[in-house]
Amino acid sequence: MEENQAKSFAETGGDSGGGRGPVRTICVFCGSRPGNRPSFSAAALDLGKQLLERQINLVYGGGSGGLMGLVSKAVYEGGRHVLGVIPSALLPEEVSGETLGEVKVVRDMHERKAEMAKHADAFIALPGGYGTIEELLEIIAWAQLGIHNKPVGLLNVDGYYNSLLSLFDKGFEEGFIDAKARNIFVLADTAAELLTKLTEAARVAAEDDDAAAGGGGGGEKGSAAAGAKRKRS
Repeated sequence: MEENQAKSFAETGGDSGGGRGPVRTICVFCGSRPGNRPSFSAAALDLGKQLLERQINLVYGGGSGGLMGLVSKAVYEGGRHVLGVIPSALLPEEVSGETLGEVKVVRDMHERKAEMAKHADAFIALPGGYGTIEELLEIIAWAQLGIHNKPVGLLNVDGYYNSLLSLFDKGFEEGFIDAKARNIFVLADTAAELLTKLTEAARVAAEDDDAAAGGGGGGEKGSAAAGAKRKRS
């Protein structure tokens, strides 16, 4: 099932409307709960503000609670387009109160992830639980496999992802993750810094695409922040 969703995403080009270009829409993975620290909510609100300032639209998991609700409300009330993608089984659990923007109901979690990825030019993970971490790891794995070359970023609020980063380091040390894949995403402590890094990564990825399409053999720029260009099979 999951392989079919990835194949479907790859066959569409994983494109959010046209060819590679500026970051117009970002998919945000984040918790449906606010977490215990005020800094998590503050980071979600700041990310929403930064998206507005850069005129970037939002794709997210469709929930109206927790960090999901905060970032989506900030973007929607600021006048940018918001697309929430949610499986029908989660509607009673995750959507409470007023839903904002466009809401697309899908069959299951696999379709949800493929649909969110299809509409995004880049990805950001705020703090969250199992679901957020699973979404993040899958989109990183898709980048490693060459299913997409869209940049992925972690907003490491108050060191929330430090333990996960240590696990990645362990995977590299033990020979399960190569150096290029270890640095396949970008990392920052603030939304402004992360969005700047993602924009640069998208620019480099677009140049790589242009070089490949033109047969120039420009190769990789060496920047894993570009989402790591991979050969398509």
